Amino acid sequence: MDIGNAIEKLVAGRWIVGAGIKDAVGASARLNAQGVSAMINYLGENLSDIDDVESTVRVYLNLINEIHKRGVDASIAIKATQIGLTIGIGCAKRNYAKIVGLARRKGVFIWLDMERHRDVDSVIRLYTGAPGKGMVGICIQARLKRSEGDIKRLVKAGAVVRLVKGAYKEDSRVSYTSRAAVTQNYLKLMNYLFRHSKEFMIATHDTGLIREALLLNRSYRRDVTYAMLNGIRNKYAVGLAKRGNKTAIYLPFGERWLDYAFRRLREEGHLSLLIKSLFEGQGV
Repeated sequence: MDIGNAIEKLVAGRWIVGAGIKDAVGASARLNAQGVSAMINYLGENLSDIDDVESTVRVYLNLINEIHKRGVDASIAIKATQIGLTIGIGCAKRNYAKIVGLARRKGVFIWLDMERHRDVDSVIRLYTGAPGKGMVGICIQARLKRSEGDIKRLVKAGAVVRLVKGAYKEDSRVSYTSRAAVTQNYLKLMNYLFRHSKEFMIATHDTGLIREALLLNRSYRRDVTYAMLNGIRNKYAVGLAKRGNKTAIYLPFGERWLDYAFRRLREEGHLSLLIKSLFEGQGV
């Protein structure tokens, strides 16, 4: 059996919601009908061809306009290396400013996803250097050892943080490599957010961490959103929403699905969760 075809069958309709903008916006509307918001990501990263970068930027601009036109509850998650960072920080800055500028005018929230350790400083520089305020957030990975310092600086500057465990495998010098160590650091960073930040996102499928976050929020009363990847625990997210919690599902779309699928399948725990979801009808 061809491994590419096998993975395509596995992830189709589970993680990836389709090839085009209409697929992503339609999936968002279906989530909204269940009380869940969407985070839409156009697949692709590490783009080094300027034509590919410009094409990706046009997709995001068109996506923002379509979200506004349809009135769906959806934010957008972009990667710095798909809007020009691989070419240079100047290229990424210009494109990020263009995307954020339109998003603010249309009332669409933008998340800047975090990537590999080598790109962290550039991604943070991109996020903090954007002109204007509001309607933007940044992803931080509990897997990276430097993230505690990054979160402290970002929260002090008023950033909205989305905390994830992290899907990129890194060297042990810069990253926690065991599941237990990553989870422990996530808990530590999450507690810091509850103590010092008013608005943030807890993005994990770890129900133990989510239960802890729900308990913490009984005391701190923060503006917290609980987020998960499409096709993993959609029913759980809907259940959280029905109990009065803000929830979101990360919706990837586009044709560059293979790298994303392999990275997620390598992430500890995701394969078993995906297989379980096949029997639960959790696609959107």
